[in-house]
Amino acid sequence: MADETHHSSEMPFLDHLEELRWRILKILLALMVAFVVSFWICMNSHVDVFAILVTPIKPYLHGQPLYVTGVADKFTILLQIAGGFAVVLASPVVALQIWAFLAPALTSKERRVIIPVLVAAAALFLCGVALSVFVFVPVTMSLMETIKTAAIAPLYTADEYFSFLFFISLAFGAMFELPILILALTALGLITPSLLTKYRRHAIVATLIVCEIITPGDLIISTLVLWIPVYGLYELSIVVSWFVYRARMKREAQAGTIGAEAA
Repeated sequence: MADETHHSSEMPFLDHLEELRWRILKILLALMVAFVVSFWICMNSHVDVFAILVTPIKPYLHGQPLYVTGVADKFTILLQIAGGFAVVLASPVVALQIWAFLAPALTSKERRVIIPVLVAAAALFLCGVALSVFVFVPVTMSLMETIKTAAIAPLYTADEYFSFLFFISLAFGAMFELPILILALTALGLITPSLLTKYRRHAIVATLIVCEIITPGDLIISTLVLWIPVYGLYELSIVVSWFVYRARMKREAQAGTIGAEAA
């Protein structure tokens, strides 16, 4: 009887598709509205978004501006900036719609676990972006300044700088999601804390290689700026995974005991 009630309360597949369609439409609408607002802010003469985003390298421009080499480069960059801001502005609505779609399929305990994990993932991503903007970019520029020669004069273009800034920000943010990835794999039983500890030396090499690929140029110092916090997060992930692993083992033991008693 309970099974029949459970099945009757489930949403039919077509209703799921219909709900998903409306959730996606709401997300797209939120992104469109956010883009219009972001574009208006970027076009506002009282807010110079270019000057704000150039702040990390301003001391290294020596009073010179960033240059554009194409007729439409300034407008193209403006669209990219507005698009990035739109994603940030619309992210609460996007997260709410995704959560509203997935929440009915989760138990109350799973909901209590997922919410802190999502908050931690967002916080780690923002920490990675902040590190890239306020530490990595200035450190990289200062290293470039140490190369003294009268034969070469830097000509920094806006297109190259903003592409570099966006790529590095996304790369740092993605790398800072390592603890969340390890947490999920541990919860799924695909890895264990002992496995993470056993392959610690491999993790050192692997993360160093990835960080070297992500960071531009051959400057080991700029690579270390990313690698040190990323590997620190790996070590933190081992500690967190122990708690997740112990909780999973405890649940499985309890389930085994209940099954044995029922038999």
